[in-house]
Amino acid sequence: MIRCLECGSEKTADQCPHCGLTSAAAEVLFRRRLGRRMAWFLSGSIVFLIVSQVFPPLDLDGMLIFFGLVFFFSLGLGFLLNQRAKRRGDLEAVKRIYFGFAPLPWVFAVLLFANGKLDHTPPETHPAVVVGKFQMPGFMRWTRRLAVRSWREDRRIERVSVGQFDFDRFGPGDEIVVQVQRGALGIPWVYGVYRE
Repeated sequence: MIRCLECGSEKTADQCPHCGLTSAAAEVLFRRRLGRRMAWFLSGSIVFLIVSQVFPPLDLDGMLIFFGLVFFFSLGLGFLLNQRAKRRGDLEAVKRIYFGFAPLPWVFAVLLFANGKLDHTPPETHPAVVVGKFQMPGFMRWTRRLAVRSWREDRRIERVSVGQFDFDRFGPGDEIVVQVQRGALGIPWVYGVYRE
């Protein structure tokens, strides 16, 4: 069974009876739409990274790993769709999966932003001791972390996202206070770090 690349309906000849496009025209239109979806997906990914700096979640590492898996899986599906469209193969099932993944970075970014922006509870203060520092070169704030002893029972270490100023002034052995807010959606985020 051959399906039209543009509308997905079954066809028996080169021209689709439903939308009237030939295989070559449908391929051009589909690849154009795929490019727009890919641009939408990539811009959402950038917005997610920016929002993760504004209201940095306490468990940012796990979120970035999950987001990275979703990102590369979706990117792989996009390239697979592009290759299948070039060969004019059947891609209806893969197309539906990819188009479902395309808005996910925007959904993640909006949830993370709403979690911090709508949180009006006072921050909880937790005394902690810095046990290490981590910095990866780059302009993103989440590349600078202070590793502190955890105040949560199920954790040993907390990796707290900080700005350049806080990263430079605190070192291993320093006693600090970490302010954490609960989050409107239940995702705790780092409000600030200071020395008592």
